Amino acid sequence: MQKKIASILFSTRIMAVLFVIFAIAMAMGTFIESWYSIETAKILIYNTWWFEGIMLFLLINFIGNIKRYQLYKKEKWSTLLLHLSFILILIGAFITRYISYEGIMPIREGETTNVFMSQESFLTFFIDGEIDGNARRRVLQEDVLFGPEVENDYTLNTDFNGQPVTFEVTNFIHGAEEALVPTEDGENYLKIVEAGDGNRHDHYLQEGQVSNIHNTLFTLNSPQDGAINIQVTEEGEYLIDSPFEGNYMRMADQKKGELLKDSTQTLMLRSLYNIGSMQFVIPEPVVKGEYDIVPTNPKTKQDMDAVTINVSTGGESETVTLLGGQGIVADPEKVNIGGLEIFLNYGSIERELPFALKLNDFIAEKYPGTADRATPGYASFKSKVEIVEEGQEPQPYDIYMNHVLDHEGFRFFQSSFDPDEKGTILSVNHDFWGTWTTYIGYFLLYFGLMWILFDKNSRFGHLEKMLEKIKERKKSIATALILITATFGVQAQDTDHDHVDSNISQIDSIIKTNAVSEEHAAKFGRLIIQDAGGRMKPANTYSSELL
Repeated sequence: MQKKIASILFSTRIMAVLFVIFAIAMAMGTFIESWYSIETAKILIYNTWWFEGIMLFLLINFIGNIKRYQLYKKEKWSTLLLHLSFILILIGAFITRYISYEGIMPIREGETTNVFMSQESFLTFFIDGEIDGNARRRVLQEDVLFGPEVENDYTLNTDFNGQPVTFEVTNFIHGAEEALVPTEDGENYLKIVEAGDGNRHDHYLQEGQVSNIHNTLFTLNSPQDGAINIQVTEEGEYLIDSPFEGNYMRMADQKKGELLKDSTQTLMLRSLYNIGSMQFVIPEPVVKGEYDIVPTNPKTKQDMDAVTINVSTGGESETVTLLGGQGIVADPEKVNIGGLEIFLNYGSIERELPFALKLNDFIAEKYPGTADRATPGYASFKSKVEIVEEGQEPQPYDIYMNHVLDHEGFRFFQSSFDPDEKGTILSVNHDFWGTWTTYIGYFLLYFGLMWILFDKNSRFGHLEKMLEKIKERKKSIATALILITATFGVQAQDTDHDHVDSNISQIDSIIKTNAVSEEHAAKFGRLIIQDAGGRMKPANTYSSELL
């Protein structure tokens, strides 16, 4: 029985089949990632039990074949090196998959932080209640992976002091936002668009409520002292009363006007208002509607995702939709159900570094002529940081493309930056052992491939000997053919020689007839022409390219 199992585990035929399946699976994963998302590719391919099972089987196969084929013998060391390289590469992959972690670290200029956000998304549940009259909290946290176009099945059964609690995911939206959905019986809302931090943000003022937008208060039909009060009269006229002076510009005709302090004036729709440090536009009239989470259109990489969860306990159930996802630390949503207070959160978690980074300056270099465009072309960007550790002098370091910061097992890559170019986004990787194990495997693979090409005891050495024999046979055959054809060649040479001389004399005659002086040819060579790609160049350069 053991021999039969060993013959299966160490079979070279099964290994070859698994290699083909492994390659096809990775190719399909690449296509799925481009069609849908990396999360979908992980769910369907990379994080599946069968994909990891193939890698485990290959690992066992490589180890077993070392003994089976006695690769430790001196004449087989080149093949042994290849097996060891694949073993190390697979072990490095498992270390990266199950031990290492990564994330993203946004830092604004002048800020110091030791916190970064995890690459994985988590569902976090806080269950608050009383046990024997004392307030208690139970915390549950699991990393989850949801994606579009797949079944996102997730159910968590737990309890609090013996009371069963169930969390079940019922829906997932890839690329979602909280937006106002027009309804006939909804509340009155007024849309405000502002870009306080360099990014566009849409806000909705609810009638009768006070909204705080970047420390500036706004109201709709509910005047408050110290707030920018907007009112809509019964006749449909829009009025504004501001505690600050300002100005506005109507976008349609570029008409400008002043906004007086503590004075009720007509509000101009679709006009840019500048009040203090706040710039905003009210693009449309009041609408009736309700807030809901809907898919974004069009979708961008910065979009949040949404997951809908049904919470059941104590004979009651309630549905809540959470906004969040990778790279987002969202505020939790609260649900009171079955005598329990439950907080739910979906998104990344914060991890701490054993040291801190301070961003002194972020430098973004643009291509000439693109600085004034809506989407500039960036030639490069760099983060000038300092490593801050307690009891040590700050260590300056520049992070940019292909210039990585390595410190205490963490690697920091330049990933992206804020639109206003005042902050950086670093990619953080903690995979020291996985990285170096894989690197050593790659080195052994390269060295083994080079060795096996020149090893006389390898398959390549055997093929080389066979090729030498074939070459010797070809030489003898070629010699015989040369001797046979030599006689015929001598007879035909005299006739062909006269014909060739005639052709050469004709060509020389044409060249002499159409020849120009060296001075004239030099002038032509300096003549500026335009090629098919629009580039201006001398005729000499163009002729050299043709040749």
